[in-house]
Amino acid sequence: MLRRQFLTLALSTGLLLAGPAGIAHAEMAEKVTEPVTISFYNYNLASAGLGREATLELIAAFEEANPMIKVEAIGAPSNEILSRVQADMVAGQDVDVAQLVFRDLIYAAQELGAQPLEDLAGEELVEHAKGFVPNGLSLGEVDGKTYGLAYVFSTPIMFINRTLFEQAGLDPNQPPRTWDDVKIAGKAIAEKTGKHGFFPGAYGPTDGTFVYQSIVMSNGGKVRDGNTLTFAEKDQADAVAMLRDLVDSGAHARIDVASPVDTFQSGNLGMFLYTTAVLSRLEDSARDNFELGLAPMPSFGDKPTAPTNSGSAVFMFSQDPVKQRAAWELMKFLTSDEAYTVITSKIGYLPLRPGIVDDPRYLKDWIAENPKYRANLQQLERLTPNIAFGGPNYRQVENMMKDAVNEAVFGKEDPREVLRKAQEQAQALMSTN
Repeated sequence: MLRRQFLTLALSTGLLLAGPAGIAHAEMAEKVTEPVTISFYNYNLASAGLGREATLELIAAFEEANPMIKVEAIGAPSNEILSRVQADMVAGQDVDVAQLVFRDLIYAAQELGAQPLEDLAGEELVEHAKGFVPNGLSLGEVDGKTYGLAYVFSTPIMFINRTLFEQAGLDPNQPPRTWDDVKIAGKAIAEKTGKHGFFPGAYGPTDGTFVYQSIVMSNGGKVRDGNTLTFAEKDQADAVAMLRDLVDSGAHARIDVASPVDTFQSGNLGMFLYTTAVLSRLEDSARDNFELGLAPMPSFGDKPTAPTNSGSAVFMFSQDPVKQRAAWELMKFLTSDEAYTVITSKIGYLPLRPGIVDDPRYLKDWIAENPKYRANLQQLERLTPNIAFGGPNYRQVENMMKDAVNEAVFGKEDPREVLRKAQEQAQALMSTN
């Protein structure tokens, strides 16, 4: 087992793991009274531009407000940060706070030693969570306890090239509301402009699972039930078959699954379902090129949509009581009204605290200048936690599912049969958890 191998190596280097490793939790210090340094592993720091700048701004503001606490910021790309955290743990380095994507939630809680926040913060967590969106804490829950505090995240939003809509004879003020509407609009754009109609960021090699899960959940399905995979069951398979129909009709583009952002930026894609984390990037590209619009994700007829979360949570791995307090203070700050004002206005992620949207101290003026952003805010009421996979094979299982979805959507075989075969093969890996 990978877990056993990791724990053996960890213990041989003096690394202590919390939680499932069976080591008692320390009692967090009441406050920090002497200078302390904590590490913060963050993938936004590894990006160029606004993500890095906004994160550095947040860290500087935190240190100014907490002069006893120094934050050692460590950047790594989102697809590498878990490996960096693991490697540093094995090397005996202190990992205090880490920003990890939600796909790593169960692994971080059950295998890596993330601290359950209820056990350390107790009523402080309850108090801090007041004002969160519905389901806010549940985004980071495993077995009823909060291991990851939702940090930067979004839901799938439909980016609209309003210029292509007009060229295709469509009304950009009436964007598609259902998947049937997407089919009609996508075909019109492809036929009348020669450009691509629609593409969802659901198939990429390192991301997109949240978009796929949002589509599936909006049709009443989910990808697993406990330890049983369910991504090939009827509602789930029907959702994938719908995407296949869009492809066969010409409404859904056949482009490189890793390049839809570039295709939309170039003005060659009419509709793009993806995270608002790329909003500022798309706005820059659209300027003097085409008019950009935003709309909620489409629905299956009258069924309410179930937008799932992309992005990340912050996890505490500190063992030292004083460092735990410092880490908790950082986590609280990163999910505060002040922090989300920066995160939303400068990066484009959703605020975990919707009350700041109409508050003049925070986002009210920015929202007034960026009214199209409200299309994403409206989806917060139906926010549905992204379902992660557990066990040492969780990434392999997820990749098998993603590969099957790609084949089902773009291939020649019956999409339902493709999913069924993949689910059967992947379930054998789940049984080892």
